[in-house]
Amino acid sequence: MTLTTDLDVLASPFTLRNGTVLPNRMAKAALSECLSGPDFSPGDEIKTLYGRWAGSGQGLTVTGNVMVDRRHIGEPGNVVVEDERHLADLEEWASIVKAQGSVALVQINHPGRQTPRTLTRQPVAPSALAVPGTAKSFARPRALPEAEIVEIIKRFATTARIVTRAGFDGVQIHGAHGYLVSQFLSPLANVRTDAWGGTPEKRRRFVLEVVRAMRAEIGDKVLSIKLNSADFQRGGFGEDESLEVVHALADEGIDLLEVSGGTYASAAMLGVRSDDGREVKESTRQREAYFLEYAERVRAERPDLPLMLTGGFRTASVMAEAVASGAIDVVGLGRPLTLEPDVPGDLLTGAADHAEVTVHRSGIRMIDSVTELTYYTVQMWRMGAGKEPRPKRHPAINVGHYMLKHGVDAVRLPSRGK
Repeated sequence: MTLTTDLDVLASPFTLRNGTVLPNRMAKAALSECLSGPDFSPGDEIKTLYGRWAGSGQGLTVTGNVMVDRRHIGEPGNVVVEDERHLADLEEWASIVKAQGSVALVQINHPGRQTPRTLTRQPVAPSALAVPGTAKSFARPRALPEAEIVEIIKRFATTARIVTRAGFDGVQIHGAHGYLVSQFLSPLANVRTDAWGGTPEKRRRFVLEVVRAMRAEIGDKVLSIKLNSADFQRGGFGEDESLEVVHALADEGIDLLEVSGGTYASAAMLGVRSDDGREVKESTRQREAYFLEYAERVRAERPDLPLMLTGGFRTASVMAEAVASGAIDVVGLGRPLTLEPDVPGDLLTGAADHAEVTVHRSGIRMIDSVTELTYYTVQMWRMGAGKEPRPKRHPAINVGHYMLKHGVDAVRLPSRGK
């Protein structure tokens, strides 16, 4: 495949199931910006950040996770949409994201048990089981009664209605990385024996009810989901069960599936950990797309379902090959846009043939995921302040910056290993 062919493949438009046309195959994947105003609104900093990204060239932009309940947020600085009090800010945010032609989705989320104890003293979850191996940075949750489960489903739908009314083209459910939807799916986090757990069918009831409630509110707007291929924990949510969930979601009429994997206790999505506590294999890094084999399984079983793959992509030739092969339809880039905000357009025009991102290790396994996450978060904060990223800044300085802004206890601590 020549470079010209590569660029043609990545620059070609793509039509989602609901008829929405993406102008090209490049997407900015969700990244938690931690830049809300003190009232949980999308304030000036987040608008400035997305103004910087608006001309980056991607055909699809997915915001960082917007929470459905201000009592339960995953990180300091999360935007929360419970009602229309911030509608004007949301309208301005949507306008900025879409200003240069990108399709705009809001990622919608509830953290469940995965919220620092400094933010939520009594988190909620499918079952009263604490997040394992996180040095007690997360409090033990209480199990949700059915009435509250139903209320949370309604909150997802309400948030979806409001953000699409504000002008966003659709929404993405965050069903990965250990948050509430993912918790319901996991046999390790969900040990209920009622109608919401106990079997794979009952464990996936929550996400299917969220999909149905959202669709009822947003009509034919884009309805997407980010789903784990696996959570990379022994005895947890695996690929076979994930495929069953994919079939059920496709039958419900979702418009786009984004494939990812891992949790913050086993951060496969960052290229840092696998299920045995070691780094992702070098052969996987060289292949770049961490979850491509799983995406190929999905494509073989559901060729009708549009697929976006995020995690590990770095070179234009590998991205183009993944699309040209038919394995996926959309290439998701996350961390590269925090360091090189113009990289999607540069890849499409041939001004660049790869994105420069390396895993930043401290040498202390206990804090490597923290080092990795804060490194990119602080780059977003710089752009939110109208500055350019500083990729060569030492990652330890970024950890300090994060702690100064949000406090030591707000930093997620990864697993100690098994």
